[in-house]
Amino acid sequence: MVWLGACTEGLTTPVILENGAMDAEVHINEALLIALEGGDKMLGSDWTYQQDGARPHTHHLTQEWCAKHFPDFISKKRWPSNPPDLCPFDYSLWNELAQCMNWDRITTKATLIEEIKRSVTKIDKKKFLNSILNFTIRLRKIKRNGGNYIH
Repeated sequence: MVWLGACTEGLTTPVILENGAMDAEVHINEALLIALEGGDKMLGSDWTYQQDGARPHTHHLTQEWCAKHFPDFISKKRWPSNPPDLCPFDYSLWNELAQCMNWDRITTKATLIEEIKRSVTKIDKKKFLNSILNFTIRLRKIKRNGGNYIH
């Protein structure tokens, strides 16, 4: 499992869980600490944290931790019903990461992890910036589409 944070100023360090799934406790202790550190480093003290509707993200412990630690936070109660259309990773960034990877180098779990870490640094800043800035455009399209998925 790979977790990665993104903002207009850059990408966080990837969190790679070699043993599979992420629950709320792992999400808080592994990913959210990186998100908080990266957000503060790149954006200062005035920024908003957003996540999707994955179970570890919507767990009450995660929601409480985010509300307590992030300068601002979009809670699951305020998150739209079709988050894949609004998550830059789902509509763009995972694909950008995959395109940066040298798939021929991957022969083991260790080389996969190494290649993910290398490839995160190769994602074109302009491409991830455009995907993040595209959020507002996508939000308007969903609103015009009555809250339904956009294509």
